[in-house]
Amino acid sequence: MDPVDLALMLLRLAVGGTMIAHGVNHWRGGGKIAGTAGWFESLGLRHGTLQAWASVVTEIVAGVLLILGLITPLAAAAVVAVMLVAALLAHRPNGFFVFKDGWEYVMILAVVAVVLGVTGPGTISLDASLDIVYDGWVGGAVALGGGVVGTALLLAAFWRPQREDGPAAPADDAPADDAPADDAPADDAPAEDAPAHDA
Repeated sequence: MDPVDLALMLLRLAVGGTMIAHGVNHWRGGGKIAGTAGWFESLGLRHGTLQAWASVVTEIVAGVLLILGLITPLAAAAVVAVMLVAALLAHRPNGFFVFKDGWEYVMILAVVAVVLGVTGPGTISLDASLDIVYDGWVGGAVALGGGVVGTALLLAAFWRPQREDGPAAPADDAPADDAPADDAPADDAPAEDAPAHDA
């Protein structure tokens, strides 16, 4: 067995298994689909339930395809798209390092996916068995370009970030800050029941 083919299979198993785990967690873990939908909506993506199911299906299907080594460049493109969306919307404000919830981790997964597009899945794959391997510049372009285009289309169609609320305008019936209340005596007017000083 060629060691390079073995190494490529290990990469596919690692990334594919990670993607499947993420998809299952978005589906069955924690708050399940409702919780995942709410998280997506908090990032500014409309139709949170649709986004949640799309994420689950994309991650699980891409993971399975990578493990099998089937239509590898398209599977890699799906990984790039998912990781790019996560990097831009969830992790970018937190900086680089993963221990600060930054984009370090998702970048590594995306880069490995592009590398698999360039190298191809190796001989231990269905692509090789079916003689449908697309690697090199073509495979890399599909993995990277497909992921970027998919991300751009999703953000253009569904991303509507909420604007931060500005200071609230005073209500029409509220007295201005510098105007005395109607029933309060003016500062320079004597109270009605107090004698005048010159009386």
